[in-house]
Amino acid sequence: MRISDRTRTSLFCAVLAAAIGVGGPAQALDPNSGVSRESGPFDLFKFGFSAYKKGRKDEAVEAYKYAAEKGHPGARWALANMYAYGDGVIENDYEAFKIYDDIARQGVEPGSQDTGYFVNALLSLANYYQAGIPGSPVKPNLGAARQLYFQAASAFGVPEAQYRLGRMILEGKGGANDIQQAKKWLNRARVSGHPAAAAVLGNVVFEEGQVVRGLAFMTTALERSTPNDRVWIQALQERAFSLAGEADRRTAVALAQDMLAKGLN
Repeated sequence: MRISDRTRTSLFCAVLAAAIGVGGPAQALDPNSGVSRESGPFDLFKFGFSAYKKGRKDEAVEAYKYAAEKGHPGARWALANMYAYGDGVIENDYEAFKIYDDIARQGVEPGSQDTGYFVNALLSLANYYQAGIPGSPVKPNLGAARQLYFQAASAFGVPEAQYRLGRMILEGKGGANDIQQAKKWLNRARVSGHPAAAAVLGNVVFEEGQVVRGLAFMTTALERSTPNDRVWIQALQERAFSLAGEADRRTAVALAQDMLAKGLN
């Protein structure tokens, strides 16, 4: 099962792809490359990424698998994404879940260059726990999802995690409903440039009576929204616009234009 709204990281220029499965036969590494199965994990990882960019995906996957077996977190992350998105292999969310879980359990040292892989694993696990994985031992666990989002939001300041945590708190999923806490996390994500968070927060404050501020947030969110979020953000914004008075509409639009012009979120 593919989770359509899972956040892809920007750690690589692309997620590797190849046509093998777990335990499948490996293709031979280029004997002229100076890299073999016995090479160190970083050399294998570096070779794999280079091979992938050049289109030699069989060599890339083999190198990533060997690097992952030797504990390289980037290689494990890449393989997890390959299974999660069915990128060159048969999609296998449970296999991806197990790899993400292993990355998360091993943790990361403060300031480590591997932090990005670790945080992405937390987010991916949280997404899986929200829906579960059919036909696997992974069942929906909203409490676990909320805790993982909290870890990524609080310890690492990840806007996507702050947004998802804010929504769960707002909707009372995986724990108590707390409007003020929800607004806090949504606002942190908004300030960091997360359009969806701005839209949800805008709707909340609009319903609380802050008509101009709420409509302005939703208007800026619509202007900056991604194609995947545009439809529902537009619905929120248009509803609020229809309910607002003419004077509030004009003020909100002017405020939104000013925020956009100044690059404010």
